[in-house]
Amino acid sequence: MRLLQRQSDGSFCLTKDFVDAIPPYAIPSHTWGDDDQEVTFQDVKEGTGQHKEGYRKLESCSKQAAADDLQYF
Repeated sequence: MRLLQRQSDGSFCLTKDFVDAIPPYAIPSHTWGDDDQEVTFQDVKEGTGQHKEGYRKLESCSKQAAADDLQYF
């Protein structure tokens, strides 16, 4: 399982593949917008997609994870 990990500066990055010891994590809700506005795995991997509407959802989830004292989402 791969997760997004929030960083101290508010950004986030893709984790390694967790196999055995999966940490506690938050789960973002379903997709909100058009398919072309959702952030893909490739976008996260390449550091692109910040212009997409779905990126705001990931930023919001990162903030909520921080408020809930979670590092992963």
